[in-house]
Amino acid sequence: MIFRVVLALALSVPLVTRDTPPPVEAAPCPVAMPEHTVCGFLTAPERRDTPGRTVKVGYAVHTSTSPDRRPDPIVYMGGGPASSSLQLTGFLSQMFPDRDVVTIEQRGGKYSRPVLSCPETAEAMLGRLRRPPADVAAAARRCRARLQEQGIDLRGYNTKEIVADVVALRQALGYPSWNLFGVSYSTRVMTDAAAADPEGVRAVVLDSFLPEAVAWYDDADRNLRDTVAALGAGDAFDRVVSRLNRSPARVPTTDPLLGRPFTATMSGDDVATVLAEALHEANVSAVAPALVGGLAEGHDELLRPLADAVGQGLVSHEFGLYHAVQCQDEVPFNAFTTRSRLFTVNVDKAVCDAWQLPRSTPVNAVPKAPVYVVGGEQDPTTPARTAGPAARAIPGARFETFRGSHAVFLTSACARKRIAGFVEAPDRAWPRPCGADPAQPPTLRLADTHVTGAPYRISQAPWLAAPFGLFVLVSLAQLVAGALRGLSVTAYAGLAGVAFAGLTGQAVYGMAGRNETALAVGVPGTIGLYTWIAAASAVLSVAALFHTRRWPHIVAAVAGAGFLVWWFIWFL
Repeated sequence: MIFRVVLALALSVPLVTRDTPPPVEAAPCPVAMPEHTVCGFLTAPERRDTPGRTVKVGYAVHTSTSPDRRPDPIVYMGGGPASSSLQLTGFLSQMFPDRDVVTIEQRGGKYSRPVLSCPETAEAMLGRLRRPPADVAAAARRCRARLQEQGIDLRGYNTKEIVADVVALRQALGYPSWNLFGVSYSTRVMTDAAAADPEGVRAVVLDSFLPEAVAWYDDADRNLRDTVAALGAGDAFDRVVSRLNRSPARVPTTDPLLGRPFTATMSGDDVATVLAEALHEANVSAVAPALVGGLAEGHDELLRPLADAVGQGLVSHEFGLYHAVQCQDEVPFNAFTTRSRLFTVNVDKAVCDAWQLPRSTPVNAVPKAPVYVVGGEQDPTTPARTAGPAARAIPGARFETFRGSHAVFLTSACARKRIAGFVEAPDRAWPRPCGADPAQPPTLRLADTHVTGAPYRISQAPWLAAPFGLFVLVSLAQLVAGALRGLSVTAYAGLAGVAFAGLTGQAVYGMAGRNETALAVGVPGTIGLYTWIAAASAVLSVAALFHTRRWPHIVAAVAGAGFLVWWFIWFL
């Protein structure tokens, strides 16, 4: 296998002289990949203005096997900064079946070398949910000192160098031209790469456009408030933030870095911060009206998945790279005239104040290739309010919004169809809109939901559903035994229990099939009606005791009564 990888990669790379080190080298793919994919590293200077130390930038190339294979591939980079890219190679190969797909990592990212992880600041960020909060600046100084001991120069990890990596990879792989695809932060990278390498870029796709001129941190609070209001949860959101700022909630969760449980203290501003991050996901955006509404009614059990999401987010990025980019290319261009309610904004400012990296020089690049910009109507990070004007300022660029949140190509079949059509023929007349998008999850409303944290807890610890499983088994036994022995009351008790289980399972799995995240908020409101069927089963089981008091009937009655106690007191 390794020999085939090396051979395929060698055949795809231009020849170099013996005196010149090869710009790329083969490497095993670090994640599962589709067939006909090879992985490797691009070797590049850590700082092109100060040659010396080098870095390795991870990438993958999937070769299309279509008989109609096009000569110019699609090249994709994840956002972040510090989001990985390689894991989407298979997804993109299905989106562009007639083109090679190249996914390129950001230098310093998870699948590049060195990896600029920063567990010190990640742990301190989680420590914002402890009381007293952790000292982020001190953690940042410890992280930088450790990276410096490893010989890492953080000044080499910025947008300018990442752009140069994209251009260098095209040249190393020998593609005459290709199509750039960026999302969120990497829309800046791809915009600059298109301007820096005009002869090598055929078309540019920018999903969730983050233009250079936007002061993201200064806009963050407004962007969140506008998004929540657009989802119809603005008033409920204000009530939640106000209540929890007065009396923070204590929420059990787990520290993913240490693997230890702890109790987080979540204020209203903490909840706002977590929501600002979580609303990037279309599945979360779809349930936000019910989630925020439930919190406004005092259902603090819904804070558990939000607290867990903080920990999950801390292991999804390499925060050394993230802050190196932000401290050079984003934070210096914001005023910070008022303190944000979002602790992520304040943490980034504290890290950058501690690191004191030099401010970059704005590029203000304008691509010459055709540009298609797409965005989500409920995007809290790159809203159409800022992305639209910036897109229209690019000569000839097209701008279109879709129902959804951040990175709409991941969740919108319509967006994927339009993007693929643009790449196929960038200069073709624009087709009609594709109409309703079945891939988008439906909006979850509080009125249609019975709010409970039980399904989420069961998803974390399935054994908690044991009473439900026992009730179903007992009901099945009652139904079979009653039917075989002519015990009508027992049979009807079992039938009612099985009917309850079937209807409940159908409702819950139907909700999960439309949007699994909805189960973090509760269950369909119809579950309350089905509960009466379970109650009828329990009553019939007790009634059967009047005919015979053999031990199976006693077990069935106790199981039914115990299930109802569990159902009403714990689950509902």
